[in-house]
Amino acid sequence: MYTIIKIIFTAIVIVIISEIAKRSTLIAGIVASIPLTSLLAFMWLYFDTQDPNSIRDLSRNILLMIPPSLTFFIALYSLIGWDISFYSSLSISILLTAFVYWVYFFILGFFGITLK
Repeated sequence: MYTIIKIIFTAIVIVIISEIAKRSTLIAGIVASIPLTSLLAFMWLYFDTQDPNSIRDLSRNILLMIPPSLTFFIALYSLIGWDISFYSSLSISILLTAFVYWVYFFILGFFGITLK
């Protein structure tokens, strides 16, 4: 039951952002750029474990993953701007982002940075 409550609450946040976007993509962008997903993950993880070190590790890993995740937004913005269809742009952006993550993990490993 607890998992269902977490899913519903998290889904509500996403739907709210989607509804805001219908009225103002700027406001929705601001709300979505706030690390709501991370905040929810921190809250659920802490509630489940009461372990601040888990929150610290998750926070570090999220911070390390920001650079490659930007690839998705840059690619999607650019591809749609070049009049490529939405689904093609989305697919290419996902594939490109996955590739950049793969390269990024390789680079982190080269510098001895390990992820837990």
